[in-house]
Amino acid sequence: MDRDNVWTTYNDENLEELQRINESYKSCLDEGKTERECVKIAVRKARERGYQSLEEAMASGRKLQAGDKVYAVCMGKSIAMFQIGEQPLENGLNILGAHIDSPRIDVKQNPLYENEELAYLDTHYYGGIKKYQWVTIPLALHGVIAKKDGTIVEVNIGEKEDDPVFVITDLLVHLAAQQMEKKANAVIEGEKLDLLFGSQPLAKNPNLEKEEKDAVKANILKLLEEYYGMEEEDFVSAELEIVPAGRARDCGIDRSMVMAYGQDDRVCAFTSLFAMLDVEHVDRTACCILVDKEEIGSVGATGMHSRFFENVVAELVALTAGESDLKVRRALQNSKMLSSDVSAAFDPMYAEAFEKRSTAFFGKGLVFNKFTGSRGKSGSNDANAEYLAQIRRAMDAQNVAYQFAELGKVDVGGGGTIAYIMANYGMEVIDSGVAVLSMHAPWEVTSKADIYEAYKGYKAFIEEI
Repeated sequence: MDRDNVWTTYNDENLEELQRINESYKSCLDEGKTERECVKIAVRKARERGYQSLEEAMASGRKLQAGDKVYAVCMGKSIAMFQIGEQPLENGLNILGAHIDSPRIDVKQNPLYENEELAYLDTHYYGGIKKYQWVTIPLALHGVIAKKDGTIVEVNIGEKEDDPVFVITDLLVHLAAQQMEKKANAVIEGEKLDLLFGSQPLAKNPNLEKEEKDAVKANILKLLEEYYGMEEEDFVSAELEIVPAGRARDCGIDRSMVMAYGQDDRVCAFTSLFAMLDVEHVDRTACCILVDKEEIGSVGATGMHSRFFENVVAELVALTAGESDLKVRRALQNSKMLSSDVSAAFDPMYAEAFEKRSTAFFGKGLVFNKFTGSRGKSGSNDANAEYLAQIRRAMDAQNVAYQFAELGKVDVGGGGTIAYIMANYGMEVIDSGVAVLSMHAPWEVTSKADIYEAYKGYKAFIEEI
């Protein structure tokens, strides 16, 4: 089933809207390089469109009505947004779900040390990365420092033009004969992914008989106290993430692609957000949930395995129909969901890893995966044929370009999403998303046409299912 390259179908109006969506998307990528930053973007945009927090809705003392818009945030790292529909909640929701965490390198809790008059931050990588891709590139530091007095200090170093950047060093090729013989997964070891943080020692104090021990580290601590009011112990209660420095850029002489960090899975998250915000009227209650921790198994309080989403739905049922555990169960079971995560785009440079008849291609639109998992569909949600027919009908109703694919050859590898977790409620779930080149690399590439079709497809799902 060959699909036309969707670029050939666009008129001037389509191209103008495509450009608008992609410029908004790139701006969100620049502003949202961590899950906390993504949630802040979502909250700001939601409130601009008339959403209120769940706490505000509960405090108002009134029942939620069709057309009301509500959001709930979990620990600043996950968010669920709802537009109440005409039908009762127990009839189910149309859910767009994506994750907003991305592979990165985290700073440890006791990180700062000096070695031969160079200061470093000790790190622990997060998610599936090729470690060798993270050396010798400009890196930025994003996150928060939580102090004992309850104040939160935001950190963002390396994104402004005049900011310093950071780096993880590599061995020069002239001395790397033994290193070059190692397997790719051992060329750079995890414990050597430490961030070069500074090299200038603290100025000598003429009143002291002895020089400051670890003078470079001491100078770093002096600067941290000056800039952020922090002491070394504050690293213990800090969440600092190391990400590639730099803005999202157009890619290709024709500007047909986007190259940026974190497109897995923010390309699905932000297009889902845009679609949710642009829907004006819904029959079934619409939901967009953007969650944390997918890259490490959707665990913890802010991952999809938590009860956060279920608890919020219970609060909405109470605010619409009155408290009822049975109606909460019905609402979840009767829901339908697009579990949106990226797909591997066919790469002609590595064609041996793909099976072309079941592969996602650039420019062919939104990707649907009937199942994910690995090898014998291990760890997979496998969508029902009847649900696939509904999806096809909804996409065709709004002229959305789409394709069906798998993640590489059967025995080569595989992957998973949050789909199987939501399917545990008995709801209909299918994986969908945007095709990506160089997935999980510091810089990933997507097609602007596919980004546009994803936005259209998510909007069609809310309105047509």
